[in-house]
Amino acid sequence: MNLLLLEDSDFVAADRALLRGRRLRHLHEVHQAQSGDSLRVGRLGGPMGTGTLLRLEADEAELQVALDSPPPAKLPLTLLLALPRPKMLRRVLQTVSAMGVPRLVLLNSYRVEKSFWQTPFLAPEAIREQLILGLEQARDTVLPEVSIEKRFKPFVEDRLPTLAAGTLGLVGHPGDYPACPRDLGDRPVTLAIGPEGGWIPYEVDKLREAGLQPVQLGERILRVEAAVPALLARLY
Repeated sequence: MNLLLLEDSDFVAADRALLRGRRLRHLHEVHQAQSGDSLRVGRLGGPMGTGTLLRLEADEAELQVALDSPPPAKLPLTLLLALPRPKMLRRVLQTVSAMGVPRLVLLNSYRVEKSFWQTPFLAPEAIREQLILGLEQARDTVLPEVSIEKRFKPFVEDRLPTLAAGTLGLVGHPGDYPACPRDLGDRPVTLAIGPEGGWIPYEVDKLREAGLQPVQLGERILRVEAAVPALLARLY
């Protein structure tokens, strides 16, 4: 935890917050904090700054906070991601949040097993938990927007063209395609990354019709959890 994230419900005054639960345990067990220590803090959805421990007890900590710095800028990116395996999903959500992706669409694909959609990790509170962990890692306070699209064709035909309008549309896909572009700066991108095994040809064609062009990272076939940071690091 590189940033102690505070929620609105933690505040008992404009500059005072109380902590319990996981974050309190982290202060005790990892930070081995003591009263008077200064910590990096941020208000979820708001600014960042410092927090001074006024009181640290077994069941509660009290902080005096001064928030005066904006969170880091997000990437100009919308990420479309074929739903990964449930265990991988948690890691990918943390990565997406930590790398500054502002919008994530979890999308169905022919190679996404139906059972994946039944995982409890797709519950809103479970998604939020992993996104919070990513924010804490990267020192950010703004949660990505996550939406779920269980029907590939209606989403790609009806909503994706509008979503991708005015952006560089890319499909990460192995094959004889141009290399993924590099260092796009502030150019907005809509990027689609497929499941294990990649998109099927029909899906690639549909994504193309919506304005996204296939690109590749080379001969190596990457797992989704490796492809996401590799593509984002290359683009930005």
